[in-house]
Amino acid sequence: MKRNLLPLTPEGWIAHLFDAQAARDGGVIRRQIRDVERYVGREVFLAEMRRRGYPVVENAGQYVIFCNREPIRRLT
Repeated sequence: MKRNLLPLTPEGWIAHLFDAQAARDGGVIRRQIRDVERYVGREVFLAEMRRRGYPVVENAGQYVIFCNREPIRRLT
């Protein structure tokens, strides 16, 4: 099956992001920062995460999105 991801609107990209099984199950997903900036822009992306109440962390060129509203504890 061929996946055609271009061109996506910002809304379409975000919808595709949250269509992932892990996102639907309240898990964790990650995306390259450069892809977020390319498709939707940092501010639009972060505004959507705030709207959903999802915490996001940045590390090594990726955003890690916790698709739930549970607290995050850093253990080390």
